[in-house]
Amino acid sequence: MEELQKAIAVHGLTVSTNPEKGRCLITTKHFSPGDVIIFQEPYASVPTNSSGSRCDRCFASNDLKKCSACQVPWYCSSKCQKLEWKLHRLECQALKGLSKDRRQSLTPSIRVMVRLYFRRKLQTEKVIPVTATDNYNLVEALVDHVSDIDEKQLVLYSQMANLVNLILQWPNINIKEVAQNFSKLACNAHTICDSELRPLGTGLYPVVSIINHSCLPNSVLVFEGNLAVVRAVEPIPVGTEVLISYIEMAGSTATRQKALEEQYLFVCTCSRCIRVGLYEDIKESAILEGFRCKDDKCNGFLLRDPDDKGFICQQCGFLRNMEEITKIAREVKIIEEKASASLALENYLEAITMYKQVELLQLNLYHSFSINLLRTREGLLKVLTGLKNWEEALTYCRLTIPVYKILISCIYAGVYPVIHPLLGLQYYTCGKLEWFLGDTENTIKSLTNAVDILRITHGAHTSFIKDLVAMLEEARAEAAYKLSDDD
Repeated sequence: MEELQKAIAVHGLTVSTNPEKGRCLITTKHFSPGDVIIFQEPYASVPTNSSGSRCDRCFASNDLKKCSACQVPWYCSSKCQKLEWKLHRLECQALKGLSKDRRQSLTPSIRVMVRLYFRRKLQTEKVIPVTATDNYNLVEALVDHVSDIDEKQLVLYSQMANLVNLILQWPNINIKEVAQNFSKLACNAHTICDSELRPLGTGLYPVVSIINHSCLPNSVLVFEGNLAVVRAVEPIPVGTEVLISYIEMAGSTATRQKALEEQYLFVCTCSRCIRVGLYEDIKESAILEGFRCKDDKCNGFLLRDPDDKGFICQQCGFLRNMEEITKIAREVKIIEEKASASLALENYLEAITMYKQVELLQLNLYHSFSINLLRTREGLLKVLTGLKNWEEALTYCRLTIPVYKILISCIYAGVYPVIHPLLGLQYYTCGKLEWFLGDTENTIKSLTNAVDILRITHGAHTSFIKDLVAMLEEARAEAAYKLSDDD
């Protein structure tokens, strides 16, 4: 711990222990929005199978070649392959001993665990260096929550540990320790995403894992390749705990608490969660996940009436019948399932038609700022973009932006400017669609908003932001040319 403290002190940080939360990362200097708080390479990481082929080293997707010996990892260049060779040499030998079917069915979790043990072996034998922020002791210090896991999950971890043992073929491996490490992985690993927050892989970052969760975070975790970078999204004074969100923040307190308990095995007591049961929290939950008033001129939120006959609008007093709500909700669920099936079969036009039916039903059922309606529209945006239907995709993208602004304003209660990567990325998507359609004036507005947010969350000097700024400058140059041509 002393070596770790010295290593992070240069970044203006220290590790402290809280009786309720365990280890915490505390600031020893002031951080401004956009400042990098800490960054870390993974102790072990792999691309996910669902993300398509990705380089095992940098997660790039161009010019990939598969390892000719074991046929499992891909590499984008000889440079990445060489950088990984010390680790992959051991992995390759182990994987070649498996049948072809078993090699092809290896899960990301199994591969991460195998790589974790090979990395420990290489560091123990001093083949690769050990540093204060890159060593197996940091993995050992992670909380495993084994005492909180049910028997069924423990059995699964034991089975996975036995599979790791089968791959490694080490005579003295501690199966119980491997099972505990799977539990640590479940609670501490991070989903590695690209600049547009699309999942690419899984990685274990033992120092970043010290950072605790809050539903009102002051920082954001993003990735540059597989490098984890934590940036401040608001002013963080000296002596403040660094906090990120482990889950999607747009949801009622009950929904967030359920997600955190199921995945991370703790009850959140952040300043947003302790409002549970108070009027503002009830109102927020009713807007995010509740129903709309039947009066089209009223935008009030509904709460269940004392007699359990339905829901009463808190603005105009209109009672909405429970049977009607249940009927519409049932229809939504049936059509959603059919739409998902069509999407899985790549019947995109059929899926779009059904999702539009869902949207119409949800407009009649949910509040206009409902996250259920938002997700349906985001789904339509994704499919329409894939089909290059830019005009209709833009319509749906524009519909999502006011909802994101309201959601984030609810979270931060107007205390800080609206800085959240999801909102910035919606502006970015909107700007790209407007650019494709030749709407230069609105392209400039949307991309300017995107740059203002994403340069803070993603870093002003990253390749993603440089490309975004270049696109904005090109749009401005085109607008200036059009203006001069008109003159």
